[in-house]
Amino acid sequence: MNAALKISMPAEAAAAPKAYKLLIDGKHVDARDGRVLERRSPGHGFTVSHYAQAGEAEVEAAMQAAHKAFETGPWPRMKAAERAAILLKAADLIEARLEGIARLDALESGKPIAQARGEIGGAVDIWRYAASLARTLHGESYANLGDTMLGVVLREPIGVVSIITPWNFPFLIVSQKLPFALAAGCTAVVKPSEMTSASTFVLGDILIEAGLPAGVVNILAGLGSDVGAPMVSHPLVEMVSFTGSTRVGKMTMASVSNSLKKVSMELGGKNGQIVFPDADLAAAADAAVFGGFFNAGECCNAGSRLIVHEAIADDFLAAVKALAAKVTVGDPLDDLTKVGAMISSDHLAKVTDYVTAAASDGVSIYSGGAQLPSNAGHYLDPTILRNVTENMAVAREEVFGPVLSVLTFETIEKALHIANNTPYGLSAGVWSASIDTCMSVARGVRSGTVWVNTFMEGYPELPFGGYKQSGLGRELGKRAVEDYTEEKTIQFHRGQRTGWWVG
Repeated sequence: MNAALKISMPAEAAAAPKAYKLLIDGKHVDARDGRVLERRSPGHGFTVSHYAQAGEAEVEAAMQAAHKAFETGPWPRMKAAERAAILLKAADLIEARLEGIARLDALESGKPIAQARGEIGGAVDIWRYAASLARTLHGESYANLGDTMLGVVLREPIGVVSIITPWNFPFLIVSQKLPFALAAGCTAVVKPSEMTSASTFVLGDILIEAGLPAGVVNILAGLGSDVGAPMVSHPLVEMVSFTGSTRVGKMTMASVSNSLKKVSMELGGKNGQIVFPDADLAAAADAAVFGGFFNAGECCNAGSRLIVHEAIADDFLAAVKALAAKVTVGDPLDDLTKVGAMISSDHLAKVTDYVTAAASDGVSIYSGGAQLPSNAGHYLDPTILRNVTENMAVAREEVFGPVLSVLTFETIEKALHIANNTPYGLSAGVWSASIDTCMSVARGVRSGTVWVNTFMEGYPELPFGGYKQSGLGRELGKRAVEDYTEEKTIQFHRGQRTGWWVG
């Protein structure tokens, strides 16, 4: 039996919960019916936040504000340099408030505070990168159409964008979407998860302070059925940018089918790291633990499958198990914690059900597997499963917890078959000293990102997204801002028109 975790209560536990109002048309407002959502810290058990709970009336008000700001406001008509300056100011303000934002995300999501700081720092970098793209977004001209014709292709902002974000990376994921929409000149209605809304409301305050005109960004807290669904189907919305589960992504696609809105989605993943005998096995073992247990496995990019060559499986997994035993699980506000709390008791139960079902199917629980007792919060011991076969649920479905499923192979063809035998295609990793092996795997896996002799690195300059049921479109990279635009072709004729159709 594991010793009970001792979770220290922070100063916030003795204070009144922080109250957040909705942001609509530049004003902080309560819900018209007075409803409020409560968020309890999954790591500490106390109520950390209250949010005004939006409904259909607030969605309508936010949409009208965003539509008005787009149709008649200054934002889409500003010089690119002016928009970029506001985005850069926002980045500076985020950086100045980094510690407070990180603490909010740690309290509301259960993630370790040190990790949260890294995420907010990464978000600052993304906002600055998006600002640079605002100034480099341009059209094209075609002077090769004959002496009397000039073709011009413009990129214009698409319009009002609905942005819906999940609970696992509250500030980081909104920062992978919103600054690029703003750089393009769009306006937006943003719905963060009802479990982790606080840092997005802080972002709204930052944008106001940075000089963003009223109505350009509107932020609503609420349930998916009350807020998310009408945000997707609303007739004033031209584009939906969604990150979340594949199940909800499919519902979103069905909702927009009648209106044919543009949709960008980053959905689930069942990502594998493939380890060959000639790899740097110490580095690969560390990456296996990192990939499987980072953010308590509540990560679309988690390396939740470890695909190991049979010749090294026993020794390599012993090294992975030894490293996993050193992972510090506990208080999200402790700087030494590597794995914090699960997002909720319901989600913890779902993840442990996967482990229990796998054990019933003959899988060996090689390490971990149990809920960790604690005086507060929801914690799971990082888990390694052996004897997993590729058609089991823990090999094909997104568990979304600190559960690492181990599969083995003998040939590169078998490794690729295992890696691709999933409905998802978000990312993959390969570990080998052979450039031929690495290239073969990188070309052979069906995924949007492949890491070679590293895992889960991220840069604003590189596009991110998946194949198959892992999503549609790409975020980040130089084309991210273009995703929030429409192309318009204009043809200029010089002189008297000749070649009349009739006459």
